[in-house]
Amino acid sequence: MLKVGITGGIGSGKSTVSRFFSELGVPVYDSDQRAKSLMQHDVSIIIKIKKEFGDDSYLNNVLNRSHIAEIVFKNELKLKQLNAIVHPVVRTDFNNWLRQNSNAKFVIKEAAIMIESGAYKDLDKLIVVNANREQKIKWIKQRDHLLLEDIENRIQNQLSDKIRNQYADFIIENNSSKKELKQQVLSIYNKLIV
Repeated sequence: MLKVGITGGIGSGKSTVSRFFSELGVPVYDSDQRAKSLMQHDVSIIIKIKKEFGDDSYLNNVLNRSHIAEIVFKNELKLKQLNAIVHPVVRTDFNNWLRQNSNAKFVIKEAAIMIESGAYKDLDKLIVVNANREQKIKWIKQRDHLLLEDIENRIQNQLSDKIRNQYADFIIENNSSKKELKQQVLSIYNKLIV
């Protein structure tokens, strides 16, 4: 089975691209959503996060994402510590998911920091999704309702598109219509399905 990664900066359209692959029948593992779920339900993660980021990390047993985000997006060391807590559990979860989807011709693993975490090394191909800065900011504002300063901080804390593209087997430019985006996805799908 071919394991294909999808990554890109915040607001690039990774999830939209993944959804298009899913509509074509490809199983998709959303690392970021699974990480959020595991951070909410996995006891080993909860204990480590509370120890590292304080009891305010969970309010009424619910992950306090704004508290965590405020810390990690201003402190690179804290971001690395959070990733070190969460990523090994996500890796195990992904491997279990792979076994459940072993009949698929290929699968997609979507993750924002696939290159930074080294997770791309476990995959056969990598798709990088890019969007121009203005487009990213527009989409992030619509989706997350963040201030421009917070958006800029998050973009700044990620790899540049230029660096990310160096790891890519396929690059999707998400700066035009959904129709064109679907055509790019279909073109890659046809190359991977053979």
